[in-house]
Amino acid sequence: MFKQFVFTMSALFTTTALLAADMCPLAVIEEFNELQNQENVAGRYEVYSPIGERTIQNITQASRLDTLDNKTIAVVGESFMADVTHPEIKRLIQQHYPKAKIILQKEIGIAGPYPLPGIVREKQQQFEAKLKQMKVDAVISGNGGCGLCTPKEEGACITAEKLGIPCVLIAAPGFTEQAKATAQNAGVPIQRVATYPGAFSSHTQEELIENTQKVLWTQIVEGLTKPFTEQEKQEAEDSFKKYDRTAIYSGDLAQINAYFEEQGWADGQPIIPPTKDKVEAFLKYTDLSADTEIGVLPIAQRKVTPFEIAVVGVMADCKPEYMPILIAITKGMADGNFRKTLSSTHAWTPYTWLNGPLARQLGFDSEQGEISTANNKKLARFMELAMLNLGGYKVKENRMGTFGYIAPWNLVEDEKAAIEIGWTPYHIQKGFSINDSSITLSSALMWGNNLTPSMTDGKLIMEMMAWDITQKGQFALSSGNQFVNRTILITPNVAKDLAQTYPTKTDLEKALIHTAIEPFDERVYARYYANPGNNYDAKDISIQKLKHKLAEMEPSNPNKTPLWLNWTGLETIQTIPVIQKGMTAFLVTGDTNRNKVMTLPGGGTATIKIELPQNWDNMAQELGYKPLKEYYLSAQGIKLETTGNKRQKPSSSRKPKRKEK
Repeated sequence: MFKQFVFTMSALFTTTALLAADMCPLAVIEEFNELQNQENVAGRYEVYSPIGERTIQNITQASRLDTLDNKTIAVVGESFMADVTHPEIKRLIQQHYPKAKIILQKEIGIAGPYPLPGIVREKQQQFEAKLKQMKVDAVISGNGGCGLCTPKEEGACITAEKLGIPCVLIAAPGFTEQAKATAQNAGVPIQRVATYPGAFSSHTQEELIENTQKVLWTQIVEGLTKPFTEQEKQEAEDSFKKYDRTAIYSGDLAQINAYFEEQGWADGQPIIPPTKDKVEAFLKYTDLSADTEIGVLPIAQRKVTPFEIAVVGVMADCKPEYMPILIAITKGMADGNFRKTLSSTHAWTPYTWLNGPLARQLGFDSEQGEISTANNKKLARFMELAMLNLGGYKVKENRMGTFGYIAPWNLVEDEKAAIEIGWTPYHIQKGFSINDSSITLSSALMWGNNLTPSMTDGKLIMEMMAWDITQKGQFALSSGNQFVNRTILITPNVAKDLAQTYPTKTDLEKALIHTAIEPFDERVYARYYANPGNNYDAKDISIQKLKHKLAEMEPSNPNKTPLWLNWTGLETIQTIPVIQKGMTAFLVTGDTNRNKVMTLPGGGTATIKIELPQNWDNMAQELGYKPLKEYYLSAQGIKLETTGNKRQKPSSSRKPKRKEK
């Protein structure tokens, strides 16, 4: 009795706290409480693991060197002040090991991120060939100081270790675990890391050199020469979860939640125990067998089947009939355009949107508050748990957001509203038919801060959107790439006003490409003072020198001063464009009674067709849904636009080899 009382009070406090923090969906709490009531009768649950089978085999690493003397050592890497630290590392090697030969990056090149199975990268191949040709005995690579550059510099270490060449990676403190995980996901069990004391870019040239001498040097030498310890070997072995399709744990509701947290399978919110009955309920809504390979998902390179998808779907409190959508999401996660930014320190948040009749049939919301409604939030929770368990993205290991990540969200395009004004729904633009159902995966660097046009003139609304777009680029102050993917959400009334001037989404895009321009001097300022990974003070590069360099890379032109800069009194101003054709998705969605536009700058997209089981109509009607055909629309009368072909990629590890330059 006492144990039951403690559990009940614990569950009560947990759910109350989550409600207060607005973190836990009400539907999850209701399911949580229902399971607690069942537990009073049943007592315990047997649950399954959400982790798929690992597809990468570990290599047997070569012994570390006995000395660096008389050895050929490559010092490579181009991130985070490497042009300051690496020459100092070369000097230290020459000082302590005068017979050693040092090769710098300009002579040997760089590997870049280690390619996934089935992908050939010329950089990596050339680096591998150079290591052999130059008879390199050891590699030092760096500097890992962000979520994207650490895997990039780790690629040199993985390439070296697979050739039997010891390697040490240099990384800032928060990125040592990412370096080790990146190596392990590529089959290198133990990665030695020399940890730099702090953020590279916040240090002066003098501090960088001093820390290289006093902190990094000893770690580098030990990393290349000290034999692997039993502790390192055991930690590497423990890091790999064994694949098991049988029930892996039995316990009450609190114990199961605690166990999943301990294993790193939960996200801090209560999960629904994935029991046999619940998993089997999901598997009924696909014609695929439970062990069909859906894909091998980076970054952990795990094979994913409908079984693992169903387990995660249960955990996220999705409805079993969502299974076709969950499978499509999983396919989209294998697309490199979607996933390439997700380990960044800049907190790219994954999100999705639905098109087609299935969204309307199952009750997904496209109107006011859509991302906060129960059904939409269930899909978003699946994405969160799928990133963690199917893809292997773990916070502080390979999701490196400095301030963390906001929760994913799910949207729905209001296709009826789009068609009524003559605009083509997004999935038709991607090559699907009007009554196909699809889901698009993307990622964003921000959410909120929407625009409220206070006029009905389409041209003026477009100009306001252009101004908003120039303020929302990649990273703060638009200090990243000049051009960036964006998704623009437009409420139906604003879309209707725009359509009077711009009959198609393509017409609107053309106008924005011409109008959304950024002052070139502002671009230079952002690149100089806020460019990720650079400290121009330490490099002694003037802002004028960078301006000349950028003028060659990103040509600017004199343009009529935009309306929002008329206060300058200048008739013309030197500008650069910030939009490129085909990089912007326009969605008609949201509150039909409000005038809103929201720009989401972020990553690329992957659009996947949702495949329904053959007996879908019968199963859906048994659940009380109306037939799918009742939600069909007609595209008659709209000018069909396309932005690309259907994209539904196979598993990354099962693709034919292709070259990436």
